[in-house]
Amino acid sequence: FLWPTPSLRIRSRRCVKVYALNDNKQWDDLGTGHVSSTYVERFQGMSLLVHSESNGTLILESKINPNTPYQKQQGTLIVWSEAQNHGMAISFQDAACCHEIWKTICQVQGKDPSVEITQDLLDESEEEQFENSPETFELHDLPNCELGQLQQIAELVTSAFTSPTRKERLALVLENEDYIKKLLQLFHICENLEDTEGLYHLYEIIKGILLLNKTALLEVMFSDECIMDVVGCLEYDPALAQPKRHREFLTQNAKFKEVIPITNCELRQKIHQTYRVQYIHNILVPVPSMFEDNFLSTLTTFIFFNKVKIVSMLQEDDKFLGEVFAQLRDNTTGDDKRRELLFFFKEFCAFSQTLQPQSKDALFTTLTQLGILPTLKIVMGTSDLQIKSAATDIFTYLVEYSPSMIREYIMKEAQKDEDDNLFINLVIEQMMSDTDPELGGAVHLMELLRSLLDPDNMMATSNKCERSEFLSFFYKYCIHNIIAPLLSTTSEDICEEDNIVGSDKNNKNCLNNYQTAQLLALILELLTFCVQHHTYYIKNCILSKDLLRRVLILMNSKHTFLILCALRFMRRMIGLKDELYNCYIIKGNLFEPIVNALLDNGTRYNLLNSAIIELFEYIRVENIKSLIAHIVEKFYETLESIEYVQTFKGLKIKYEQEKDRQSQIRKNLRSILYCKIFCESASVLEEKEEVSFKENIEEGEAIKPPLESDIQDQYDKVVETEKTEEDENVDLPKRTSSGSFKFTSSHSADAANGANNPNYSSMIGLVDYLDDEEKDKEDETSPRKRPHLSS
Repeated sequence: FLWPTPSLRIRSRRCVKVYALNDNKQWDDLGTGHVSSTYVERFQGMSLLVHSESNGTLILESKINPNTPYQKQQGTLIVWSEAQNHGMAISFQDAACCHEIWKTICQVQGKDPSVEITQDLLDESEEEQFENSPETFELHDLPNCELGQLQQIAELVTSAFTSPTRKERLALVLENEDYIKKLLQLFHICENLEDTEGLYHLYEIIKGILLLNKTALLEVMFSDECIMDVVGCLEYDPALAQPKRHREFLTQNAKFKEVIPITNCELRQKIHQTYRVQYIHNILVPVPSMFEDNFLSTLTTFIFFNKVKIVSMLQEDDKFLGEVFAQLRDNTTGDDKRRELLFFFKEFCAFSQTLQPQSKDALFTTLTQLGILPTLKIVMGTSDLQIKSAATDIFTYLVEYSPSMIREYIMKEAQKDEDDNLFINLVIEQMMSDTDPELGGAVHLMELLRSLLDPDNMMATSNKCERSEFLSFFYKYCIHNIIAPLLSTTSEDICEEDNIVGSDKNNKNCLNNYQTAQLLALILELLTFCVQHHTYYIKNCILSKDLLRRVLILMNSKHTFLILCALRFMRRMIGLKDELYNCYIIKGNLFEPIVNALLDNGTRYNLLNSAIIELFEYIRVENIKSLIAHIVEKFYETLESIEYVQTFKGLKIKYEQEKDRQSQIRKNLRSILYCKIFCESASVLEEKEEVSFKENIEEGEAIKPPLESDIQDQYDKVVETEKTEEDENVDLPKRTSSGSFKFTSSHSADAANGANNPNYSSMIGLVDYLDDEEKDKEDETSPRKRPHLSS
């Protein structure tokens, strides 16, 4: 996505209108553009420049004269005089931008920007210009409402928009006099006389009154008496070769259907008025420019409050909504009638979005009590596509209003129905069976499912945790329906068939089928969301179903967007830095499809290449040791030729550093174990000799040192015992290819236990010196050459 640069945002904020005072003391609109202040070589000084918004041509180029009086009015208008009787004005959209330009002017003239007028002394002609500026001119009355005055009236209405003060004055005059109704009477006269010029003037007048943005005027114009005449005036746009027939459409083509008879006359009138006013807003009134974006705010507010009134009146009718739901649930109701009922209720829900939170809560509580969700379940099960679409839109309003309400209903439903009949499984089925080639409906439903599965909008109270309850329910009853298309498309039979059929676009199970690829991409997007937010629940599903292996089969698709979705899924798993996931990936050799995709992509520098490189770079930066070791040992020879990034060399460096660190740890461990075992074993033997010596004294036996053969026999017994234990538990330390030794935790434990055994000899082969092999040979042939432990 491309976001606006700071310069573009500044240009948008610096949008202005330029006015010039004409000989008749009226302000002419020179156009809309972007203002800037810059040094102009031709003028030898700072100048104000305004370039046209539409084509970039220069609208204004005015040197900031040190002696010219400038005036800032109401924070958004700067007025000055270029020459005698030649006034200029710039009207700003943004007050901050106006202040920036004003600071530049004050800096050139050496004035404090806090002043409103840069020069204190003004001559009489300049004072007259300021009095007649767009902000100070006042309108006292309007010409008589006659055919001959329509042009003058139109000019007055148009000129009022050059100044907020003049707009206020014009609106006040129109409110105090019954002027609008007189204008609409002239409309009938002009139309009967086929006075095209007069009709064009009336178009400008009525459009201007609409843009005055006054509620009192809108209420008069949109009354039953006047609204169709207002539509008639707006048909005669001077820019059109022929007038449009909007009145004919509203009276003959647009039919009001009462799916349930409406007996309230006020409600009926309000519905008609709202439809017509919305038609005027959307069709007849030209879209205001950025400079006039607030001109229709009152018209929008008028429609808003009309909708609030309609919803409130329908809600207060005890029987109306109940009758709607009863007919929707009735099996005898025909598809045409059910479709009209749903269209009405969809419009009703759209209107309800205008309610205040408290009123909306009351409305949806009422709808829940009337059984809106069971009703939607019935209508979404029909085969009519329009009915399904309308039901989905209504369901969207409910999910946006209260996901918790939907989740509560779904879990209660599971206590009564089988899992295949659950409402949420019906929604999943609708998503999977979307017939639209672009899967517009499936995309919509997937967003609704994601909203229901989002832990951020799940509530937790002292009594229950909605997150754990709903996710347990979902992964028990629903997840298999979501992953079913993925499993079926990546089954062994289908994969073998794809190898034969190749790019059979008509085969729905083929990875190269566009619609199938679109659906699988949606499923992967939802599963990726689950990996991020449902760590425990989705982990069980991935490991039990071997899901990542099936996902990576999609890397064989010809559709890059599907390959990227599969890659994103694996990237999200690795991003969790969960060793259980890492072991699963290593054991299954699941990096192989990623490496193959990188190699198949060749030298193309595209999104796929960047995504794969980023995956490996993330593993390197985060120093995920188990994955680094696996990648280097398994794939480094294949990847070391890639030198346009340093990622793979960096992985190798990390691997070697970790290998050296582990080697050093093992050496230190050997030294510690040797000292500990030797010292403790020697101490045990000394104690044993001392005890034996005392016993001999007590028995009166002659004291004699132990014979070498006795020690050797003792040693052989210990070695034989140790060998037996090691054969049962662990292997003896072995020298690896790097020359270091590999120990297991069980061996260390046995060694520690052996240190406390009085029969355990210290002289076992835990330490390997440089010529250990030679000594081992000597030991085998001459056991008497072993060192003595006695002193």
